[in-house]
Amino acid sequence: MAMTEHPFAEDKPFGTFAPKGLLARLIARTRAASDSFLGRKIAYALRRLGLRSLAGRPVDIEALGARMRLYPDGNVCEKRVLFTPQYFDQQERNLLAERLCEGFRFIDIGANIGAYSLFVAAKAGPTARILAVEPQPEVFARLAFNIAQNPFGTVKAVACALADKPGELTLFLDPANRGESSVRILRSSAGATVRVPATTLLALVESEGYQKLDAIKLDVEGAEDLILEPFLRDAPEALWPGFIIIEDSRERWHIDLMGLLAQRGYALIAQTRLNLVFERKP
Repeated sequence: MAMTEHPFAEDKPFGTFAPKGLLARLIARTRAASDSFLGRKIAYALRRLGLRSLAGRPVDIEALGARMRLYPDGNVCEKRVLFTPQYFDQQERNLLAERLCEGFRFIDIGANIGAYSLFVAAKAGPTARILAVEPQPEVFARLAFNIAQNPFGTVKAVACALADKPGELTLFLDPANRGESSVRILRSSAGATVRVPATTLLALVESEGYQKLDAIKLDVEGAEDLILEPFLRDAPEALWPGFIIIEDSRERWHIDLMGLLAQRGYALIAQTRLNLVFERKP
């Protein structure tokens, strides 16, 4: 089953789709909303109005310290970043920002349109090195476009999946959320599939010449164990990241990933609605 075509306007210069009029006012209101129950309720109601007014069009805007072209219709991540970036993994991003240092090395696995990667790039400075890994071709094109709109020069987009072995894999796509794709079958049976190249996290790190890895973020819809288990088994301890953000997909993991992380010296320092955050002291 093919996914419905979604127009991608990468040939238009940034600013072509700057929000105006009602949409601009709605975005300003949702972004100014407080982090209270009532504030979120109002923000989400206004966000629905904004999405209806867009009717599928993209928006050029600054969010999380970076310029992005966002297509919020059909991608939950883009919807959150456009209208309510203050709610977007707020605790996780704060913890990550507190750990930034000179020469910071970060890998964003399941980078989507680059929100985490660009957030780190905006704060980490010119000595950082960031890999934004995204296998889905349509979403990768948006990621690459967003990286190019910013002057950081520290983010590299990588078009592949990460798994337990190199080769080629079938990627399962969610028709209702373009940002959700996995090498494991998704809950929805209506999605399309696409074949993508794959490598291991260790092979990627070694190919980039990394001598250390400060932090990684994994959001791969239930395949986090498929990536981390072989890495923690085969990589030298010097390459183990000190800080890890993992999408909480415990019901889909095939191993006790939390137990494995504990065995390797990682402590759970935060648990949010969507993610688990681990840290390993040197």
